[in-house]
Amino acid sequence: MKRSDGYLGFDLRWLILALLFGAPACSEEEPQGPALPGNTVAPQNIEFAQVRPILEKRCVVCHACYDASCQLNLSTLEGIRRGASKVRVYDGARLTAAEPSRLFIDANSIADWRDRGFFPVVNDGDDAPPEQNLADSVMYKMLRLKQANPLPLHEDGRLQNVFDLSLSRAWSCPDASEFDDYAQQQPHAGMPFALPALTDAETQLFEGWIAGGAKGSAPDPDLARFETAIDRWEAFFNRDSKQGRLVGRYVYEHLFLGSLHFPEIGSSVFFKLVRSSTEAGKPVERIAGRRPFDDPGVERIYYRLVPVKSHIVAKTHMPYALDRQRLESFERLFFSDDFEIVQLPSYDPEVASNPFVTFGDIPARARYRFMLEHSEFTIRGFMKG
Repeated sequence: MKRSDGYLGFDLRWLILALLFGAPACSEEEPQGPALPGNTVAPQNIEFAQVRPILEKRCVVCHACYDASCQLNLSTLEGIRRGASKVRVYDGARLTAAEPSRLFIDANSIADWRDRGFFPVVNDGDDAPPEQNLADSVMYKMLRLKQANPLPLHEDGRLQNVFDLSLSRAWSCPDASEFDDYAQQQPHAGMPFALPALTDAETQLFEGWIAGGAKGSAPDPDLARFETAIDRWEAFFNRDSKQGRLVGRYVYEHLFLGSLHFPEIGSSVFFKLVRSSTEAGKPVERIAGRRPFDDPGVERIYYRLVPVKSHIVAKTHMPYALDRQRLESFERLFFSDDFEIVQLPSYDPEVASNPFVTFGDIPARARYRFMLEHSEFTIRGFMKG
């Protein structure tokens, strides 16, 4: 399998890059503070499509993953509307598991995310005048704070030591009501953090978009050309026989992190293999388990392919090709030899967490061959998962 262009391998490299180039901490409060330059409202009919390239160029490197600063995911419009959270993703003092907050999985509406403690960074859907939309927008204030306080440089052009990039740095994720204090206490903590400000033209685009209510849509990709391939693969994953159901579960639990694509059709659209309570041909009703082997709570699981809506970033991107050659390989590997299954394994934690027990009825030769051929993909899963 080919490597993705941006693949860097071990996550320590990302840590080094973050420390060198200033990936923002989840410790930034929201400023209003001193008067901000150019703060004149000039509403425009700006669409999300016009600001999206700027987000992808300047923002998603730090705000795209589950551990993004303040859990603010800027890789999709849905993530922007979800907003930010004060809850840490990584908390060394936590003794029990945290409630998961995965975009597109653990909640399905803005109201649900507000109930989970996420606060807005742009207009929350109500019609309001442009001035109010800007005054209530944490995103806008962060951008303007950076413009009001550009990067402090020495005379020789080196960056002054005003940014705390340590792993133990203070944590602050202010909402709009807390932004004045944030701006006064951390005047250089505007966005992009520890990096140059957006250009005036880029900032004006964001101002127009936010002033107009941050409206727009991120259209789903055209899936018509993928329908035949999707149907073919979903039929493989969801055979009715016990053998087919166990093989489907086995393959899913090894590929659920993958960015699946159809190279014979085009690699511009990627998919995730998910568990659903609905069969092929019906809308996907995603089963939001914490782990891929958690009890689904339904009698029958169906494995479905759903398009990836988020912008692709290297540290979570694990491309995996679904082509005819692979399908034929899976057919030979898992169904050339007959094997009998008296009863499908349960989802009890003692069983489901042990693959040697769960998949013991699948011939050892097939499992060995699968693991051998997917060794690189599996190791990537350990590093990126």
